[in-house]
Amino acid sequence: MISSTEVNSPSVMQSIIKLLRWDKPAGRLILMIPALWAVFFASMGHPPLLLVGIIILGSLATSAAGCVINDLWDRNIDNQVERTKSRPLASRALSVKVGIIVFIVSLGCAAVLAFYLNTLSFWLCVASVPVIICYPLAKRVFPVPQLVLSIAWGFAVLISWSAVTGSLDFNTWVLWGATITWTMGFDTVYAMADKSDDLKVGINSSAIFFGDSAGEVVGLFFALTAGLFAYLGSANGFNFIFGVTWLISVILWVGQYVALRKSNEEYVNYGEIFGQNVSIGFILLLGIIFGN
Repeated sequence: MISSTEVNSPSVMQSIIKLLRWDKPAGRLILMIPALWAVFFASMGHPPLLLVGIIILGSLATSAAGCVINDLWDRNIDNQVERTKSRPLASRALSVKVGIIVFIVSLGCAAVLAFYLNTLSFWLCVASVPVIICYPLAKRVFPVPQLVLSIAWGFAVLISWSAVTGSLDFNTWVLWGATITWTMGFDTVYAMADKSDDLKVGINSSAIFFGDSAGEVVGLFFALTAGLFAYLGSANGFNFIFGVTWLISVILWVGQYVALRKSNEEYVNYGEIFGQNVSIGFILLLGIIFGN
């Protein structure tokens, strides 16, 4: 058992916060964004506030559980990678037992919130769990593990949309597709930062799979995302506000593409590009809210 003194000690609590990635809010927000896209789109910009709260808390709990299970699977890999070697489980600041408990608590919180949702949304939550648990294993056996992560991200759209309407329609799947391509884009950028370490420890990533063409592929993913959002705006009669936010997003994506293509790899700030996509996500959310 874990003593209350151990759990309440500042060092352990700080390590748990790091394990949940609460010290790095960008990664938590970037999962929340597709869920908010869906809930505001499906409700024509006017979702029930309680449902928005459930979606926000659910995305936080789910992303926390995903971070913990990832670190549990990868604790003996992360300590060989410069960016991840200080993670609490990799550095042994926390035990595996504590990690498992934190995972169960996080998933339990998400499960409690899921019971508020309708039947379809609830079972979509259940269906997402194996994907979340298995994603960290994908990098060992699947050449493009970022696709598995993208599918996990896509559940945020399906769950949130169905929570509003009780069903899924064509627009849902277009928004799901936009989420898949957007996630493939920004997470390939994220993987580019770890490319040399991933090669050293022998795990897969989209950055390794696409090789020297990774920059062009990221540009293609962002172009597809922009195209799908353009379709959604046009087909659903969104106003000029949506068009403005779409244009701003495209300009930022083009800037990212240029940076990835023309800068020496050594000087590309991959973390900055990843963080900028959080801003882009919220810009598009404003377009959905006020462009309806």
